[in-house]
Amino acid sequence: MSLYFADAAIDTGVFPASYHLSRERWLALADKLSLQTRHSPYRCPGTGPDGEALITDTLWLGSEDADNVVVLIAATHGVEGFAGSAVQIDLLQLLVDRGMRIANDTAILMIHALTPWGYAWSRRCDAEGVDLNRNAVDFAAPLPENPAYQQLREAIFANDVKQRQSAFARFSQQYGRTALDKAISGGQYCDPAGPFYGGQKPAHGRWVCEDLIKHYALHMRRLAVIDLHTGLGPYGYGEIICDHQPDSAGAEVAHRWYGDSVTLPWAGTSSSVPKLGLLDYLWHEHMNQQSCYVTLEFGTYNTDRLFEILLRDHQLWADDNGNDDARFAHSLVMRHHFCPNDNAWQEMVLFRARQVIGQALCGVLA
Repeated sequence: MSLYFADAAIDTGVFPASYHLSRERWLALADKLSLQTRHSPYRCPGTGPDGEALITDTLWLGSEDADNVVVLIAATHGVEGFAGSAVQIDLLQLLVDRGMRIANDTAILMIHALTPWGYAWSRRCDAEGVDLNRNAVDFAAPLPENPAYQQLREAIFANDVKQRQSAFARFSQQYGRTALDKAISGGQYCDPAGPFYGGQKPAHGRWVCEDLIKHYALHMRRLAVIDLHTGLGPYGYGEIICDHQPDSAGAEVAHRWYGDSVTLPWAGTSSSVPKLGLLDYLWHEHMNQQSCYVTLEFGTYNTDRLFEILLRDHQLWADDNGNDDARFAHSLVMRHHFCPNDNAWQEMVLFRARQVIGQALCGVLA
């Protein structure tokens, strides 16, 4: 384990009960830090279930002149913020309790609740149904097409689960399982009610990232970006997914910093398939050749279950007159899928996150 956190006990009590409570605790810990900090909140349109304001909070820890920056992003996919918040709160608690210092030429930038609406409502998307991790495309150009999604659209919204699964099985048999995963989750720009919708304009979280990159001149620094996600891969394991091209400088840096556990969708070594409009690509455009962006993806349950839960979520929200009780009940299913209420799973998440954050803090100094 990283020398930064090797002997620190793990407390799963950092996993929050709600977006609102996670924000309260995150801010309270930020106020206790002895480090030089700068807090910048970004208001998001809409409100939470109890009418609360929705905020993306950002915190710069360390010297604003630092050449090296470790960026931690939570809740790119809203509901996945329950785990992402826990990782950030755990780190803040360690910094507060131990009075830890950061290397003189290094800073940490925390981005908390990048999609706060989805976090508050236990959905992956924003209020307009946009998946932020499919939103990093050029909206001035023709939008990418995913004809296979259109081919499966009727099955995706079928009320009969067996009918849907049969359609998916036929598609997979004809074109392969990877093609099925790309068709459903690769990204689409034609169906706002459907899953993995990339939108028609830049979303709130994209605007926040672009503003931070500009404000802190991040293109001038060595960056280690860690985007915290859940729901894909083996239960409890934190896969380091690198969406840089296999022969790129970014991929080389990722392997050097994080070792052979790094996987690459474009090389076919990851549990993730190549996808359209990832937030990664926005950051790639501003990175020098000594930087990299990785997704730290904590596995929960299998992909078939993931698809069924997400499709049900979109079905419930596609109806403007939808049943609020049914939506609430399903929000609990969503939360459990993306952040299991299992102490062992939560311990694995915190242990692995500390390890990878430690690797990043060491890597940027190498």
